[in-house]
Amino acid sequence: MARWQILLSEFDIVYVSQKAINGSAIAEFLASRTLEDYEPLSFDFPNEELMYVAVIEEYPWKLNFDGASNAVGKGIGAVLVSSNGDYYPFTCKLDFDCTNNMAEYEACIMGLRVAIEGGIRTLEVCGDSALVIYKLKVEWETRDPKLINYQKVVLGLLEEFDDITFNYIPRDENQMADALATLASMIKANKEEEMRPIQMSIFEAPACCCNIEEEERDDNPWYQDILRYVRDRKYPEQATDNDKRTFRRLACDYVLDGDILYKRRKDQVLLRCVDAVEATLILEEVHEGVCGTHANGFTMARQIMRFGYYWSTMEGDCINYAKKCHKCQYHQKLQMGITFIFMVIDYFTKWIEAASYANVTKSAVSRFLKKEIICQYGMPERIISDNALNLNNKTIVEVCSQFKIKHHNSSLYRPKMNGAVEAANKNIKKIVGKMTETYRDWHEKLPIALLAYRMFVRTSIGATSFSLVYGIEAVLPIEVEIPSL
Repeated sequence: MARWQILLSEFDIVYVSQKAINGSAIAEFLASRTLEDYEPLSFDFPNEELMYVAVIEEYPWKLNFDGASNAVGKGIGAVLVSSNGDYYPFTCKLDFDCTNNMAEYEACIMGLRVAIEGGIRTLEVCGDSALVIYKLKVEWETRDPKLINYQKVVLGLLEEFDDITFNYIPRDENQMADALATLASMIKANKEEEMRPIQMSIFEAPACCCNIEEEERDDNPWYQDILRYVRDRKYPEQATDNDKRTFRRLACDYVLDGDILYKRRKDQVLLRCVDAVEATLILEEVHEGVCGTHANGFTMARQIMRFGYYWSTMEGDCINYAKKCHKCQYHQKLQMGITFIFMVIDYFTKWIEAASYANVTKSAVSRFLKKEIICQYGMPERIISDNALNLNNKTIVEVCSQFKIKHHNSSLYRPKMNGAVEAANKNIKKIVGKMTETYRDWHEKLPIALLAYRMFVRTSIGATSFSLVYGIEAVLPIEVEIPSL
């Protein structure tokens, strides 16, 4: 060290200790060496309002299978459903004799092999064959020698999957696989041909114009051409000779009264022709209006014609309207403190009188007979009832003796004697259930339900109860707005 110190002393070297590097020097150093794709640093925390990050759960692939073996042929079908909801249908026709259970196994094996070829490792298998599903889950024992070999093949294919489950589903939830199997069993296909996958669509309207709204896109009612011919004897433009003959034949069934066109029925009754707007009002009033009974489409069509209205697609529109009615698909149960309906029906006219009670006691029955029957319609010749205690007691005997009414009980061996009352009770209950907005006001809808029931034609008498009692038909509110003959 001494020698090095003597040698370096001639250069006048002074030692200076290193100081701390300031931040400005580092900044100047980095600024002189900037990067070309440099982006300014953001000090704000991104998405700081999010408390957590949702993890998207991926659903496994799903396999639906079904087999069909009938007198026409044998076929199998399978549908693979991806985690994204994409459908991949497969179908095959079997050219060998097999039972229905064998066809189910064939369909399952075909679907599993397709899944293996696609590299699927997690699979949920669903089928409507309880025998196949529960045997593959080893919950049922397989004894049929033909099915034992099939089960061995399936168990061998299961080794290719990391996770696979078998679930039984009802037949209604396996419609696509069932349709593919049925198609394969009935279709005749050559061995060399390979059919492309089937594309299924849903058409909400028919190809031909049979809906009121579609027919009147030109702001003219459906009977515009018939009205023009009946009034002016003019054919539509571009009408062929065949069309002209058709118009002349149709015109025989229509009558013009001022500006209103009527259609003549076979019994010579005139029905007013209505447009789309009027038809919608009539449908609403007849089905769910003041006197609406929420009847089915065919009953609605007959009732509308009885009220004196007509349009070309009346029956189809009535059926569609009833199908779209929410209350016709589901209605609430009748529950409240008032839980009983006491009902009396006339034997000849099928006229119904009814009242709601919390309890049908003997005093309630006595008051009902005096107030609703005797005071309104006079003394009946006889009353027929079952053997219930509230209808057979001292109070009822006194009422019948006072007004000279014969009281008979239906035989226990002939319960059909009260069949008319039971049927009427069932129908009234259905009508009230569909009219009810809340379960607490059902008893308030009972008088309206009775009026609606009396206005519908009864099959047993061929007329309405209202017309047989009063001699005329009841007037609907819609008839005041849209008059008919």
